[in-house]
Amino acid sequence: MMNLAKLRNIGIMAHIDAGKTTTTERILYYTGKTYKLGNVDEGSATMDWMPQEKERGITITSAATYCPWKEHVIQIIDTPGHVDFTAEVERSIRVLDGALALFCAVGGVEPQSETVWRQADKYKIPRLAFVNKMDRAGANFERVISMISERFHTLPIAIQYPIGEGEHFQGVVDLIEKKAILWPEQNSATDFQLSDIPWQWEEPVQKAREKMLESLCDLSDHLAEKYLNEEEISPQEIRSLLREKTLSLEITPVLCGSAFKNKGIQPLLDAIVHYLPSPLDLPPIEGVHPQSKEKKQLATSPNEPLSALAFKIMADPHVGKITFLRLYSGTLQAGSYVHNANNNTKERIGRILRMHANEREAIPQATAGDIVAVVGLKHTKTGHTLCQKENPILLENINFPEPVISISVEPQNRAEREKFSKTLSRLCEEDPTLQVHHDTENEQTLISGMGELHLEVILHRIQNEFHLPVSSGRPQVAYRETISKKSSANVKYAKQTGGRGQYAHVILEIEPNKAGGGFEFQNSIVGGAIPKEYIPAVEKGIQQAMKEGVLASFPMVDIKVHLTDGSFHEVDSSELAFQTAGYMAFKQAAAKASPKLLEPVMLVEVFTPAEYLGDVLGNIQQRRAKIQSIREQGRTQHIQAHIPLAEMFGYATVLRSLTQGRADHTMQFSHYQVLPQELAEEVRNTKKKTTTTPSNTNAKSKKKAKSA
Repeated sequence: MMNLAKLRNIGIMAHIDAGKTTTTERILYYTGKTYKLGNVDEGSATMDWMPQEKERGITITSAATYCPWKEHVIQIIDTPGHVDFTAEVERSIRVLDGALALFCAVGGVEPQSETVWRQADKYKIPRLAFVNKMDRAGANFERVISMISERFHTLPIAIQYPIGEGEHFQGVVDLIEKKAILWPEQNSATDFQLSDIPWQWEEPVQKAREKMLESLCDLSDHLAEKYLNEEEISPQEIRSLLREKTLSLEITPVLCGSAFKNKGIQPLLDAIVHYLPSPLDLPPIEGVHPQSKEKKQLATSPNEPLSALAFKIMADPHVGKITFLRLYSGTLQAGSYVHNANNNTKERIGRILRMHANEREAIPQATAGDIVAVVGLKHTKTGHTLCQKENPILLENINFPEPVISISVEPQNRAEREKFSKTLSRLCEEDPTLQVHHDTENEQTLISGMGELHLEVILHRIQNEFHLPVSSGRPQVAYRETISKKSSANVKYAKQTGGRGQYAHVILEIEPNKAGGGFEFQNSIVGGAIPKEYIPAVEKGIQQAMKEGVLASFPMVDIKVHLTDGSFHEVDSSELAFQTAGYMAFKQAAAKASPKLLEPVMLVEVFTPAEYLGDVLGNIQQRRAKIQSIREQGRTQHIQAHIPLAEMFGYATVLRSLTQGRADHTMQFSHYQVLPQELAEEVRNTKKKTTTTPSNTNAKSKKKAKSA
């Protein structure tokens, strides 16, 4: 059984191209897990095992592995950096104990760095910072630390100081031990050398050490007293305080190196062991009883009742569906039965696997603190809790962002429709941010995702992994609808069909909710005007109506509904009748509430050489952009702007041609805003045209003829 105190569950997170996968590859090599250095550019990285990851040189799916280091076991999840795959980061961070945040020594804090940092904040994950690529021209260690402090409102404490920067980077000084750590000049995977601090670096190193100690003294009266009395402060005292304050999220220790040049990895592994938490350092896992909703807590121990969270589903061509689990308490045996608290089903654990990227090793059991994959689960989805039926617990689910872009997809061969449907179902099971919608008006299948790259990868997988040729349409924006004023409706639904009829009477008021506030339902029925058992049916009907808005059939958002009155019939009323009445009443009220179309707006960040700034800005402003900031960052200009998604299709190609391929950009969803009236009319007219195509009209007339 694993010693939990010597276990570290960590994730590596960063902006795209900060060097996450390269760092992971070096960690695997130096811990003896692999015997050859993987290279992202050559497509030989162990963790980027998908064919598309090798082709594109980016991480698309999070990969799990484990490795030994100085009597400890480090379980690592390498996450994607591209914003289109942010769900992979979200679900990985949800189950981790600690995180390693990587920053490029040139770019510093980049857009996706901020996103993943916020995700780690949400789950209260202690983290270390590693400033990578110190060998690059323009590297600036102190500037990156300053950016971390400004952007994240944390206290970054440098525990290392770089010996040189850019092409002069040779190694680091350990400010705790006051020793230089040097690596050979050649790019080879050899061990480091410990030495005294080179004389020319003594003064800046002394200043950096004093700054570290002063920051720590602000956090400890005991240390401050020793420092003021000029007493010797031992490395153990410093490490002990660093660990304590890292776990309490008060500080972020900062290290540096160059993973590609094999410099800085061994001290980084030591820091992971020293400062990041073991499962025993975390508070007990909290959940609720599935039925009573009473709060429950379970300690991290193999002797407690089982609690495990499914955080990732993967379809494997050889063994079928693989479910990744984080065990928070208890013990899981291969061949045993468990209870799914989300859907009240019984599941059998076929095999338990310890993963190393796409390789696997079967193990007989897993215990609290483990991250493993299991085979044999049929009803478990991402975010579901597995537990014992006699000791049920429901853990907090994982929330994913809504898709913002859609495309139509059809199999080229109509005989493949069943296979096409099953393929989409499997992909949706793996990826919670992928949604499938069947447009009955157009007889089209729409898939929605987080961005153009996300959908491009999905199409590639359908055609190459599942061997299913498909045709796809142009990307479509995921518009939304909302209301801009209060309104009310009074609807009686009465239907007599000879025998028992249907009767429901609903009076409701609707009003706009704050942006991002979602749907709120308030029941103010008094005196039993509508029996309690019918209220959920009214709410269900309203939510059904919100799926297709009153302007152009886009989903409606950010609305408060107030159910004020109504009536019922002792014989003819039913849940179905009240659901229908709720549906009709909401539609009626929404039509009178000045409905508006909303469009998704993206936060776009462009990094361009200064000589192209004018051309890039001019092009951005033609795209209805609201410029947020323009600032110099190293040798490039950094533009931050809010731009509607509808204006961003094909932007990567335009940016390349404007800057001779020297500029780069990132894009992530920011918020929804009201679409200007003339553009709203255009969207509505386009929607009408697509729902009255000749083929669709023929299909409808055939249906009518058949029914006649």
